[in-house]
Amino acid sequence: MSTNFATYPSLEGMPVVISGGASGIGETLVREFAAQGSKVGFVDIAGDLGRKLAEELGDAGQTVEFTECNVKDVWGYQAAIAGFADAHGPALALVNNAAHDERHDWDKVTPEYWDDRIAVNLKHAFFAAQAVAPGMAAAGKGSIINMGSISWMIMSPKIPVYETAKAAAHGLTRSLARELGKSGIRVNTLVPGWIMTERQLINWIGDAENQLIDESQALAGRCYPVDIARMAMFLAADDSKMISAQDFIVDGGWARG
Repeated sequence: MSTNFATYPSLEGMPVVISGGASGIGETLVREFAAQGSKVGFVDIAGDLGRKLAEELGDAGQTVEFTECNVKDVWGYQAAIAGFADAHGPALALVNNAAHDERHDWDKVTPEYWDDRIAVNLKHAFFAAQAVAPGMAAAGKGSIINMGSISWMIMSPKIPVYETAKAAAHGLTRSLARELGKSGIRVNTLVPGWIMTERQLINWIGDAENQLIDESQALAGRCYPVDIARMAMFLAADDSKMISAQDFIVDGGWARG
């Protein structure tokens, strides 16, 4: 964690659950929350990467637990969340980060493919919220952060089912914010722009894409996973205790929500 940025006292010792935490944005979320002193439980389908990250942070004296899990397995994921509660106490922050922006042609989508993409990009977020909400309600506080995407706002090609799921995340946020708010639980959507993860740089970022980013962002430079983590930590911390049902776009000034 950079010493040039905020430290949140309320995150010290806070049980936090993060999905898709072994790489990309998720890995940075795990690292940054752990550096704040949070008790982090994270899941990912990439077992080797997850175990390596948890071991590294544990060796550094941070409180991190990893469970290998496919978030499409709702019961398995909810069991993992229960395991983190046993180890760290009931989660007071949940970051629904897991997703996969696999490219696809709209006219080749089958019902089975649709269901699979919705499962990996949306469904798990609802059932994770369902799992953590009772513990948050008992504590009288909590923060659920649903990860969106500017992709549907700027009409990115070749990912229509992904975009549908990410647009739906906003509806999920608004509905859960109303359902859970009187219990002290805040629900917000964190909306990344084009984030320079290793996967994006290897698979999708070339000269044409860099030109598009330069032309589209209001700010010069690039958005990185740590930029998303900083907003996530603010939304998890007590500093945002009266913020709910909102969308927070971190994209260098590209999309308009």
